[in-house]
Parts: sequence; structure tokens; C-alpha cells
Amino acid sequence: MTGTEFIEKLRELNTTEETLEVSKEVSELRSKFEDYVLEEERKVQVAELEAKDKGEAFEAPDTDFGKEEFYNIYSEYQEKAKVIRSEKKAIEEKHLGEKKALIKRLEDVVHNEENIGAAFAVFKEVQEKWKEIGDIPRAKRNDIQAEYSKVIEDFFYNIKIYKELKDHDLHRNHQLKSEVVANLKKLAKIDKIKEVETQLKTLQNDWEDIGPVPNEEWEKLKDAYWTEVRSIYERINRFYEDRRAQLQENLEKKAGILEEVKKLISEIGNLDSVKSWNNATKKLKDVQNNWKAVGFGPKKENDKIWKEFRSICDTFFDAKAKFFESVHGEYDKLAEKKQRLVDRANELKDSTDWKGAANELKKLQNQWKNIGHAGLKYEQKLWKSFRAACDHFFNAREDHFKAQDKEFEVNLKSKEELIAEIQKAKLPEEKKEALELLKSYSNRFNTIGMVPLKQKDSIYKNFKTALDELYAKLDLKGAEKDKVMFQAKIDALKASPNASRALQNEKFDLRKQIDKHKKEITQLENNLGFFANSKGADKLKQEVEKKIDAERKKIEALKTRIKLIPNE
Repeated sequence: MTGTEFIEKLRELNTTEETLEVSKEVSELRSKFEDYVLEEERKVQVAELEAKDKGEAFEAPDTDFGKEEFYNIYSEYQEKAKVIRSEKKAIEEKHLGEKKALIKRLEDVVHNEENIGAAFAVFKEVQEKWKEIGDIPRAKRNDIQAEYSKVIEDFFYNIKIYKELKDHDLHRNHQLKSEVVANLKKLAKIDKIKEVETQLKTLQNDWEDIGPVPNEEWEKLKDAYWTEVRSIYERINRFYEDRRAQLQENLEKKAGILEEVKKLISEIGNLDSVKSWNNATKKLKDVQNNWKAVGFGPKKENDKIWKEFRSICDTFFDAKAKFFESVHGEYDKLAEKKQRLVDRANELKDSTDWKGAANELKKLQNQWKNIGHAGLKYEQKLWKSFRAACDHFFNAREDHFKAQDKEFEVNLKSKEELIAEIQKAKLPEEKKEALELLKSYSNRFNTIGMVPLKQKDSIYKNFKTALDELYAKLDLKGAEKDKVMFQAKIDALKASPNASRALQNEKFDLRKQIDKHKKEITQLENNLGFFANSKGADKLKQEVEKKIDAERKKIEALKTRIKLIPNE
């Protein structure tokens, strides 16, 4: 929420007719507003530090953030609530006196009035006035209601009204009062105590409004009623006691958090680097979050401890602001470096060298990350320009390859048709013709051209599998098989998605094998020098020379293979 939204919300709450009912919401709104102001002031402090760091003049914005207007409305609400509470208390005391007067008047009728008609007239008058009288102090409600009920009970019994009522009415009253008891039991399922209090008051009025019940049912019904009423009042009282205990517990937790922040502020003299200040700030933020997580304490004490906590936090951020005045000059240098990256990105954004430009832009992006944050003044503006240039290029590249993929769909279909042809093919019985046919398949596959990027690996795999199955059917042995299969391997590699790299890797592997054989020859030649000129030694020497000759033949065979690999 913005400051204006907080003010509008508070003004809305201040103008409601249910002033006391929204007091909790007003308190929570005030707490959130104070957190908002604290955060906004922090942002201003950071902006000021960054400006000083960059050597720029800082024009402080309006740091009121609507506090004056907010607290004026809040004070107005508090005064209004205070007046209403005072008036409510006075009214409740007045109502209490009025109800006591009605009880006394009804007691006088019970003990002194012999005329039943006149007694009923007074009773009805008292009953109507009792309903019209508003709330009385909560602590007196149970007692005064019990006293009133007792007087009414005495009234009905003392004037023998039951003799004039019909049995049907008595049983109906019993049913209605039983329903009141049942509804009282249902209040146990309601979580909101305010709602419980309201419904309890209504049900007690309903109970009193209902006439007498049969004498033989009265004691049992009355006991059930008062059992539920007392249970509900005990729950209400327990709730308010628990809430007071919770408020006190919250206050104690906040006192503990206050000690934490005092300890933190006592150590700021040791903070001598950006990292140490940032770490300390993180700790303070964690402490502030813990503070927010704790609920409200008793109103008076809560306001006092909050002011102290906020004052200490302000002291910390003031000290941090002074420290960062000396380090913000670095942002200008970082901004200059990032501007150079933006300029280069703009030079590349219209390039059609999709691979080269993409690689360079990715390098620029890595450089951007490594440079670090250039401060609030520059970072977002530079980043938008840099990202716009990168997005422009990569979007154009994506559009290019999408269009290219559409062209490659034709090639994909042709290669799929060729693979289907290979899978159905039957090799000629003549070996030479069969090899020419297999080679023609490789040539045709290679000349078709590129396919969409997503299908290039799968289409090559399907082609190679189909071709390998045909080669496996040839009756090849020994050197002929090695030559033919190697040539087939080379033809397949030329058809692979990364043909150039695959061929180079094959060359690399062959050269490694050649090096291995050369090392073996060197080792064997070194061994020859250890043989003496004797008959037995000559025999060993001949065996070693045969091994050397065999290794050289292997090297020649490998070199022949290398010559078969085209220079991609």
C-alpha cells in the first residue's frame, strides 16, 4: 500500500459508525503504516547514499509520506473512540441503574400488588423497558440477569399466573425454552467471542420473554439453562483473561527482541566494510521481521516499547548512511563499464551473424553480471537498454530459425521417406552392388540438407540404425570388413547433426591410438638394447622385432583410416 492508500483506508475507518468495532483494524493499520514509513525512509537513505557515492547532488524527496495527515486522522479517531468509550461506559452505568430500578419496581409488585391485572400491566411495562435498555457493564451482566430472572420467577409463581395459563401454553413455553438451551449449547461451536456475547444476550432475552413452563419440568429446565449460561460466561471470561496473558507474553517477547537490537547497535563501531554493514543490516532486518511476527502487547506498554525499538533502528540506519557516503563513488565507474557493454550490444543487435553475435552477446551478459550493481540511479536504466538490445537480437534470431525450420520441414519429410525406403530395402546378392547401394543411401541422406533442430538427432539416429541393419547383413570378413565398416562409419558421421565435430573427434581418437602404438614401439626398441649376443638372446630379439613390425603395421592401418576422413 502507498501512503495515500493508508490514509484513505484510515479515513474510511474513521468515518464508519462502528467506531469501536474497527479499533483492532485501526491499530493494525497504524502498525503497517509505521512499517511502510520506515521502509520508505530507508529507501530515501539508500538513494541518498547512492547519490553521494556517485558524487551527485541529492534532492531529498518529501519524507513525510503522509505521516502528518495519517496521524491527524488517527488522533481524531482516538479522540472519537475515547469519547465513545467514555459515553458507552456512562450509558452502561446508566442502563445498569435503570435495570436495577426496574428489578426493584418488579419486586415491589411481587410483594405488594394484589391486583393481578395491575400486576400484569406493571410486569409488561417493566419487560418492555428492560428490552429497550441497552448494554450494561459486562462484569455485571450475569449477576443482574440472574437477579432479574429470579424476580420474574417469583412474579409468575407468587401471583399464581400458572393457574390462568393453559396446559398447551405451558408445554409450548417448555419447548421454546428447551430450544433456547439447545441454541446456548451451539454457541460452543462459534469461535468469535463478540458474536458469542451478542447471541448470548439475545438468547437470554428470549428466555425471559417466554412464559412459565409446567412446574414438574421447571427445575430441570432451569438448571440446564443456567448450566449453559454459566459455562458460556466462564468461556467469555477465560477468553479475556487469555488475551490479557497473550498481550503480556507478546510484550515480554518484544522486550527480548529489543535487547537483541540494543546489542546489535552496540557493535556498529566495529563495522568497517560494505560486507559487514550488509551483514549487520540483514541481522537487523531479521530482528525487525521477528518483531513484526509478534502480536500486540498491552496498548500503553506496546506504544512505549515500539518507540524505543524504532528509535534504535533509526540510529542504526543513520550510522549506515554516514558510512556509505564514503563508498558510493564506485557506482559511477561501474556505470561507465556497463554503458560500454550497452553500446557494444547496440552495435550487435542488428547482426545476422547469428552464432558469432550470439556468443559475443552472451559474453557481454557474463561481463555484466561480473561488474556488479551500478546503483539505483543507473542500474535499471542501463539494464533496460542492455536487455532491449539483447532481446532485439535474440528475437530476430529466433524468428530467423523459425522461418528456416519451416524450410527444413521439406528436408525432414525427404529423409523420413529415405529411411522408410532403407528399412524396406533388400540388398543385391552381388557384394559390390550391395556396397554401392548402401553408399548411395549415405550420399542421398547427406545431400538432402538440414532438418529442424528438434528432429536432427532423432532423424540421424533412425537413419544410422536402418543403415547399420543392412550392413550387418553383408557377408564381410577380416580386412575387407574392417575397411567397409569404417567407411560406413565415416559416411554415417558425415550425416550426423554435428558432422564436423564428429569427424574431428574420430581423427583425434585415431591419432591417440597411433601415439599409443608409437610408445609401444619405443618401449620395444629400448628392450632390444638389453639383449646380449647369444643364441638365446637372438631368439628373444627376433620376437621383439616381430612385435615392432606388427605395431608399425597397425600405425599404417590407422593412418590409412585417417586419410579416409574428409577435412570438414
